[in-house]
Amino acid sequence: MPKTIRELADELKVSKQTIQYHYQRLPAKNRQKDNQGTNMISLTAERIIRDKVAKPLVAKSQRTGSKENNELIAALRREIEDLKFQRDKQLATKDQQISSKDRQIDHLIKLIDQQQQLQLTTVTENKQLKDHVQKLDDLLETSKSPQIRQGNDKKEDPNKNRIDKAWWHFW
Repeated sequence: MPKTIRELADELKVSKQTIQYHYQRLPAKNRQKDNQGTNMISLTAERIIRDKVAKPLVAKSQRTGSKENNELIAALRREIEDLKFQRDKQLATKDQQISSKDRQIDHLIKLIDQQQQLQLTTVTENKQLKDHVQKLDDLLETSKSPQIRQGNDKKEDPNKNRIDKAWWHFW
């Protein structure tokens, strides 16, 4: 559970300024704030700060024995293992995200291919329909042509006769 700077300072029996100093020098990924803007120290950040605050104490106690050194080495090994675990977890998450994006890209490529096939089919069908309509128009024109000629011939004959009759009628 994250702690505040004051809580960690009280626990380590050092000043709040000492903890603040080490906290500000942490990488940005290890610094966090709560909803009210209070600096909170995560477990990883706490280990790092503990180790830095404990180093001067270890230097004094090196003369007394290696028990503290072993504890420091154990703490550093735990921190390394924690960092490795976090790294592996992040890499696994990134691999999953990349795999998901690859599936999305494959799906989009399939959709584009289907759309292109559909468009090609539509263009082909439109061409066939235009050709069919053109043939029907040609058939309609050829079937109307003799009827129009016959209709024009019948209309012209009665008019000629009237004109001829009308002209002879006056003599």
